Amino acid sequence: MAPIAPNRRFPFPATSFARVGVCLLAMNSFAAAAQGVAYNIDPAHSHVHWEVMHFGTSTSRGRFDDIAGSLQLDPAGTGEVSIIINTGSVNTGVAPLNGVLRTSYLSTNEFPQAYFVASGWRWKLDAPLEVRGELTLHGASRPVVLRAPRLHCYTHPMLNREVCGADLEGDLRRSDFGITDGLPFIGDKVHLVIQVEAIRN
Repeated sequence: MAPIAPNRRFPFPATSFARVGVCLLAMNSFAAAAQGVAYNIDPAHSHVHWEVMHFGTSTSRGRFDDIAGSLQLDPAGTGEVSIIINTGSVNTGVAPLNGVLRTSYLSTNEFPQAYFVASGWRWKLDAPLEVRGELTLHGASRPVVLRAPRLHCYTHPMLNREVCGADLEGDLRRSDFGITDGLPFIGDKVHLVIQVEAIRN
């Protein structure tokens, strides 16, 4: 019987192609892992609360009800977050005050959205968290630092998907963003308390 002629079109053994395929799959898996895990902020469980001193007597409180955004957690321990706040959703529970805040303070017609973005911050599950980013509000962008006692993740029993979140706090001076109405009777320092939960994509 005559010997089988070598395949001149593919001179390499099939095992070589198999090894190449395995390597490509491994590289693709590594690249996907390097990109991190993406989450979308859950608007039903995410709010930006604020506190400001009123005539040096008591603390006025309110929140923004309409926020959206995304979170990415890299396996290497770094994170990215992007939050969009609808400034017209400011809510103190007092309708006339809401109207004053939208016009005289936040100028929501001119600046309908505020943004917080941060990248490169370090994270570890159930450990203290510090997020250094930039807040754009009222047409001005300034650095803001947010801190949380921990970042926690769990599997949602109804969605059967991973959810990660934290209670973040930080401070800013509203005058740094050109919001000066009511000074000095209404405080310049604003304390932020941000409740965030994000659902894995």
